[in-house]
Amino acid sequence: MIEAIVAAMETAERPVLYTGGGVVNSGPEATRLLRELVAATNFPITSTLMGLGAYPASRPNWLGMLGMHGLYEANMAMHGCDLMLNVGARFDDRITGRLDAFSPGSRKAHIDIDPSSINKVVRVDFPVVADVAEALRAILDLWTARGRKANREALGQWHGQIAQWRARKCLSYKPSQVTIKPQYALERLEALTKGRDRYICTEVGQHQMWAAQFLGFEEPNRWMTSGGLGTMGYGFPSSIGVQLAHPDALVINVAGEASWLMNMQEMGTAVQYRLPVKQFILNNERLGMVRQWQELLHGSRYSQSWSEALPDFVKLAEAFGAKGILCKDPKDLDDAIMEMIEHPGPVIFDCLVEKHENCFPMIPSGKPHNEMLMGETSTEGAIQGKGAALV
Repeated sequence: MIEAIVAAMETAERPVLYTGGGVVNSGPEATRLLRELVAATNFPITSTLMGLGAYPASRPNWLGMLGMHGLYEANMAMHGCDLMLNVGARFDDRITGRLDAFSPGSRKAHIDIDPSSINKVVRVDFPVVADVAEALRAILDLWTARGRKANREALGQWHGQIAQWRARKCLSYKPSQVTIKPQYALERLEALTKGRDRYICTEVGQHQMWAAQFLGFEEPNRWMTSGGLGTMGYGFPSSIGVQLAHPDALVINVAGEASWLMNMQEMGTAVQYRLPVKQFILNNERLGMVRQWQELLHGSRYSQSWSEALPDFVKLAEAFGAKGILCKDPKDLDDAIMEMIEHPGPVIFDCLVEKHENCFPMIPSGKPHNEMLMGETSTEGAIQGKGAALV
């Protein structure tokens, strides 16, 4: 099967590496081999939410995250590829979109340590049941032994097409000098913490997707987030565990106010153990992702997706013996973030953001990868009854 995969790689005109959390779980050798494989083949590479950091976000072959809120170029490459190499991912519904329209023209390889995952969701042409590191090593060895014979002319054209998709700048948003846009908050957090010994945790919702879109990860195990069941309340206790394991690192939990309140009592743990963990709350006074779906799926008929009785997070921090910071003006944001970073103890940062900002790009439920909603696109009627039922 490895021989068949390498033969397919040699003739592929539009290949893409689709990687997942299995690469991270396999360990550092799998990460090293994945990077070596990209360097040896010049194939573009994308990742699921759980696989971020296995391949450096700063390198030119990186397409960004794919899936429901993935980048335009990543989703278009997945849809249009002729060879898909799935390495340690599970073809979950947030990635595939509409199954009968998922990457219809590609041959598909799937490397997974769990045999029950093979052909469970998507039928593949090249199944490999193995640890990711072992399979990548075998592919690399054979690829090298056979002379690394990529279809370089076609691959150059493929990278040209990807560059055109990338030029759409799918993460662009309308800036504001009055209200902090959540995208801007994460852009500034990235700019002011990049290059530090940084670990990022998240809760679940819009803020989680924006964090995946706007924060760049160069190494594995620097991104702790709840995939699968999407558990609100995951991020805060996770960040405490990370800070205990890495006492001198900068540990930030990017949170929504509703998710953060699920485990607010853990502030006592952070204070008791003198853990300088930072809670960066994007506070839109809404269950942001629920509200977004209610807008797009149910004609803005909002039900139980807003909060009118939230605590004063600064006073709450002080009640626990921690530091609280409130920021609501874009011009104050950089100074406030630096104050959070430089404070030697735990911090609750209450960042008041635009209340009804939507997270784009977005693959509407029931649609294929090449039918994404972009920020400037009208969303009225974009998700019909069958798609709404899927959510």
